[in-house]
Amino acid sequence: MWSILPHPSLRATLSRWERGCLCALALLTLTACSVGDAYVRPETKPPSAWKNAAPMAKAEWPSADWWRRFGSSRLDDLMGQARAGNFDIAVAMAKVRQADAQVAIMGAPLLPSLSASAGGTRQRSSLSSSVSSSSSSSKVVKAVYSNSFNSLLNASYELDFWGKNAAGLDSAEAAAQASRFDQQTVMLTAQSSVATTYFEILGLQERLRVARNNIANAESVLRVYQDRFAAGTATSLDVAQQESVVANQRATIAPLEQQMRQDFNALAILTGRMPEELSLVPEALESLLVPSVAPGLPSDLLNRRPDVQSAEASLRAANADIAVARAAWFPSISLTGQGGFQSVDFAKMMTHSSLLWSVASSVTQTIFDGGKIAGNVEQKRARQDELATTYRKSVASAFSDVENALIAVEKTGEEVEAQKVAEATARRAFEIAQSLMAGGTVDVTTVLNTQKTLFAAQDALAQARLLQLQANVGLYKAMGGGWSGS
Repeated sequence: MWSILPHPSLRATLSRWERGCLCALALLTLTACSVGDAYVRPETKPPSAWKNAAPMAKAEWPSADWWRRFGSSRLDDLMGQARAGNFDIAVAMAKVRQADAQVAIMGAPLLPSLSASAGGTRQRSSLSSSVSSSSSSSKVVKAVYSNSFNSLLNASYELDFWGKNAAGLDSAEAAAQASRFDQQTVMLTAQSSVATTYFEILGLQERLRVARNNIANAESVLRVYQDRFAAGTATSLDVAQQESVVANQRATIAPLEQQMRQDFNALAILTGRMPEELSLVPEALESLLVPSVAPGLPSDLLNRRPDVQSAEASLRAANADIAVARAAWFPSISLTGQGGFQSVDFAKMMTHSSLLWSVASSVTQTIFDGGKIAGNVEQKRARQDELATTYRKSVASAFSDVENALIAVEKTGEEVEAQKVAEATARRAFEIAQSLMAGGTVDVTTVLNTQKTLFAAQDALAQARLLQLQANVGLYKAMGGGWSGS
């Protein structure tokens, strides 16, 4: 193997005119300009204050581990499992790697392309000649062998005078940023899904407990009517009506169990496991804390929402794509060079006499393309207008999401308080009925009916608590979780 570096005397062989051309081309590169427009963020006006924020809540943005404020160690474990194994998060991370690779691809044209080659050939050819004598003539065929060896270094470079390649790199970098913001959006969505699904399991567990108690109560009433019917103090209609009540109560169990099992399967997928691999002992719904949370200044929201940041990064990429499309209207200037050695004698390969080199430049200008370039530019402009509108919608949606979440937190909190009063009232009625039954004033049927009312109030309270917890999760998600792009 031999060196392919040019001989030191190569520079000396360049004429003054050739060196002047190279200097002019270098100067041309340094004075390169861009035909694109500078990116300008679409104007958006954030509200001065939140319309539905709780007056007594401390305004602050959530921390990175916002779910810890619910006071559940099991939820914290599930979040860790989701962070490590969630399939959507893994897909988003792979997309980030793809975008980073595209940045490397788009940055390559800004640098010269170099390649080296080396080879050798041996060739045989025939040379015939005529030989004459006094008696006859004949032809003599002579084999001729020739050798050729070469080692070359090839270089090519497209002058980015109009900024086309630089704009392409800017577009790829903005797209890579968008993919990272998308990854954070997927992460936040997965975290909120884990929390809401786990809370729903707890809520269904509580509702199943209440439903089973309600069935036991209905069955007790049924036994009372059956005893009375046997004693002749109740009719068969009384028994049939209560049997219908028991059947209806039993029918509520299957849908609740179905939903809870399906939520278990969904939670397993969210944590990157097969359904049969998830082992979870849920805690009591009422043991969870309800955090008091309110968002910070509205002007800070846009830096905390990865979906808004992604929309803006995509808009920056579209702005750079317009510059790439416009540059096609202007000439393309390329430089190529070749240097190395070529010799028929391998022993003389590295000598000055075997040195060869060439330098060339070319300019290509599109004269007529049937409107292809103009159409491409217009397409990129329309794409930018589309993404600008998408960005403004993302901004508006971000503020709307927070306001809606604040309303949900407020109203579900009020519903929980109202259901607590209803549950307390039903419990007091049940206790009074028990006291009256002990004194012989009312019979067991009245007691069991008040107990049925208590169970219904408990079921409504469990549903209200679930909605309150899920509303708080929705508020954390609307605020961007614990992520901040600032």
